[in-house]
Amino acid sequence: MKKIYYTALFFCSTLLLASCIGDLDQYPHEDETASTIYTSAGNYKAVLGKIYASMVTTGQEKNGSNDLSSNSGQDYMRCFFNLQEAGTDEVASTWLSGDNVTGLTYLRWDANDPWVSDMYYRIYYNIALCNEFLRNATDEKLARFSEEEQTEIRHYRAEARFMRALFYYHALDLFRNIPFITENDPTVGYLPPRYTATQIFSYIESELTGIVSDMLNKADCPYGRASQGAAYTLLAKLYLNAQVYINAPKYTECITACQNAIKQGYSLEDDYAKLFNADNDKRTANEIIFTLPVDAVHTVSWGSSTYIVCGAVSNTSDEQKPEDYGVKSGWGMFRVRGEVPALFTGVDDQRYMFFTDGQTQYLDKIDDQSNGFFVTKWTNLTDAGETASNTAEGGVNTDYPLFRLADVYLMMAEAVVRGGSGSDRATVLGYINDLQRRAYGNDSHKKEDAELTDTFILKERARELYWEGYRRTDLIRFGSFTTNKYLWQWKGGEKGGVAVNSKYNIYPIPTTELTANPNLYNENY
Repeated sequence: MKKIYYTALFFCSTLLLASCIGDLDQYPHEDETASTIYTSAGNYKAVLGKIYASMVTTGQEKNGSNDLSSNSGQDYMRCFFNLQEAGTDEVASTWLSGDNVTGLTYLRWDANDPWVSDMYYRIYYNIALCNEFLRNATDEKLARFSEEEQTEIRHYRAEARFMRALFYYHALDLFRNIPFITENDPTVGYLPPRYTATQIFSYIESELTGIVSDMLNKADCPYGRASQGAAYTLLAKLYLNAQVYINAPKYTECITACQNAIKQGYSLEDDYAKLFNADNDKRTANEIIFTLPVDAVHTVSWGSSTYIVCGAVSNTSDEQKPEDYGVKSGWGMFRVRGEVPALFTGVDDQRYMFFTDGQTQYLDKIDDQSNGFFVTKWTNLTDAGETASNTAEGGVNTDYPLFRLADVYLMMAEAVVRGGSGSDRATVLGYINDLQRRAYGNDSHKKEDAELTDTFILKERARELYWEGYRRTDLIRFGSFTTNKYLWQWKGGEKGGVAVNSKYNIYPIPTTELTANPNLYNENY
């Protein structure tokens, strides 16, 4: 089903590129080719597919035909993973210079960092794709279609608005005060204004609350597309971090959004490892709320989950075998810093997924592959334990589960602990103990009310969600990312860890963009 869906959605992406991509430093715009693309409901679906696929591919081919040529031209999720994980306690990189992640790793980047720039341009390229779609999906333009087709395209339109809200959410979280542009703005010669974090927050909130009724519910939503559950989950994330973004708590609103997501009918997957293997597309029937399909034939790149799976397998160890993870060879650049394995009570927690043979837990050197455990959480193996694809040629078949129910449980618990109303400690403690039961296979680690603290939640989020792209945002929300409240090895570039300037809680808008748009500026860079 995954392969069929993406085959159908890719057929007219090259036409879309002709209509919306200009020069690198311009915001994409449409021209007369749009009139030949938006001629059928099937073509609208194909363009929507391009919007989804733009998170996991670099263009039309694995090597070449890239959508963007900015800096390294990396795909969206490879950039996102690095910006969210590389500077935290969850990742230690061997390829400091080879992958240009020294600045990210040591929390000392600047406005010329290639990963920061690539992430920024990927976000705004994707926003431009959504804007182009929405210019051609007005009620007036849909009037030429049948009632059934109009209903279908309105669902696509809501999903395009959801995706744009997701991209703006990432821009808000990473960059805060950012340029703002929609389908209603001119496509040529227009310099987007700078919106404050408060303005962007309000826009995302209004978009998500406005579209949810036009999105499909869990039962009716095809695989790989965003449902109402995805909209509620993104809204919960926005509200959970509102104190950081706009200096106003929104924990009660977060609880409501979490409850609405849970009401969609999700359930925990019994086997934690199956959430991150090559058959994890089957988990959208229960735990995975929104996934980014990755396929070794149809959505191929050296980024996204291929980057994570191959990057976590050694290329120097005699003990770790690549075939045990469904890959032809390891890339050997990712390990975990020692503080994260130390959060686990022992290997009886099924989430403790680390390769430790011949490895030291802590790091005398951050770029030595023998220092730090390898993470075995992500694999290219099927449920039957077989290799799913040839990673030397086509990458992995492991989808990227962007939203899942466990995170919703943890968000709701945190919102209650932080004083939100609309639920109670007994309810969220039940959710926490569901996670404990899944982790240990029994009730041996059942938590009591007194253990439900903010400290526990931060640690539990690491145990449950490590290497899923949440850690930087979590540490910032708990006041621990740049401060000395929590130090980990090589934080700030020193072995014992040091606090860094608070400006590193956000990334700078790239220098190239500041030059192109005088409306923009960075406060602290």
